Amino acid sequence: MSNAKLPVIIAGAGPVGMVAAADLVRQNIPVLVLEKNDALSSESRASTFHPPTLDMLDDLGFASTLIAQGLKAPTVQYSSSEDGVLGTFDFAAISDLVRHPFRLQAEQFKLTRIILDALSGNPLFSIAFGSEVKSVEQTSDTVKVVVTANGHDTPHECAWLIGADGANSIVRRGQDMEFEGFTWPERFLVMTTPVDFTALRPGVSSVSYVADPERWYFLLRILGAWRVMMPVAAETSDEEALSEAYVTASIRRIVPAELEARIFHTTLYRVHQRVAANFQKGRTFLAGDAAHINNPLGGMGMNGGIHDALNLTAKLGPVINGTADESILADYDLQRRTVTMQAIQGDTIRNKKNLEAKDEADRARFRDDIRAAAADPEKARALLRRIAMLDSLERAGALHVAEHRPG
Repeated sequence: MSNAKLPVIIAGAGPVGMVAAADLVRQNIPVLVLEKNDALSSESRASTFHPPTLDMLDDLGFASTLIAQGLKAPTVQYSSSEDGVLGTFDFAAISDLVRHPFRLQAEQFKLTRIILDALSGNPLFSIAFGSEVKSVEQTSDTVKVVVTANGHDTPHECAWLIGADGANSIVRRGQDMEFEGFTWPERFLVMTTPVDFTALRPGVSSVSYVADPERWYFLLRILGAWRVMMPVAAETSDEEALSEAYVTASIRRIVPAELEARIFHTTLYRVHQRVAANFQKGRTFLAGDAAHINNPLGGMGMNGGIHDALNLTAKLGPVINGTADESILADYDLQRRTVTMQAIQGDTIRNKKNLEAKDEADRARFRDDIRAAAADPEKARALLRRIAMLDSLERAGALHVAEHRPG
């Protein structure tokens, strides 16, 4: 696309930016995506798609291809090292609410490639790799974006800018939008292993949380392997945490010595809980990690980002196409920031605290809550609605700044 004023520029070609681009193109709106890297990311990173997210991707035409490249997880399980399995919950219990009553385990890079393949050749879609946003300025009717590519700065203009450029978002930082929150003292260690936990632990779910006051862990099955996540104490250095001795000792906490426990891949990362002070500033918007980051327990980060993207494009598209007034855009910040604070941040923090609880009263409360839900279909259904993010979507849809005038 030329440097003429565009309707929408999206910074970032991750799952959030690419979903936003796809939905705008679907609404016949030209889009330019700017990606600072030279190609789509191939990092595994997020790998969980919740049921309503799959429904949304199905509406865009991407779900069936993604499902074919992933692993269906029909249940989620909660256990404790002291008590064993506390409850196993089947998403079939909410099959009247979603078309895909399961979690899908598929690395996020699979989705971005599916979308790029679908949009390639569409005259409404353009993507520029190796192009990083350097600065953002606004007027009353235009956003001016300076992009660095091949060592040169190039100006672009657009009516609307979506910052889906990750936790270190230039779109957010360049406009002095606060990123409020904190960083956990622990880091998370993720080990990918071919150990067959279904044989080691008959009845284990593909998504399994195990509470332990000394060192909790999380099992996640993906195609051909399992991911094992454990916390790493603040006093342990990064170098030690990634050492062969430490990683081996970690996996041996849950895999008997007589079984081979190869490690394909190891990742250590810091964990943050932060939310931007606002998701909209004039003609710019934040979505996904640019707007909020959280610990991965519950798989809510990428899913929440996709929910951001589609909430925004459902409003921005009609505004651009002249069928809605710009006042509707104020609902985006209200809806998505509110549920991010209440549901995504609240739930992920609670998940971590439940798994690591050291106080017996806290452990008993978690144990009793899960057992009660497992024994009561209505409580089980309520738990599934919450962890599948249906509640947060419903809550967001009920929030409105004011009555809006038609376009």
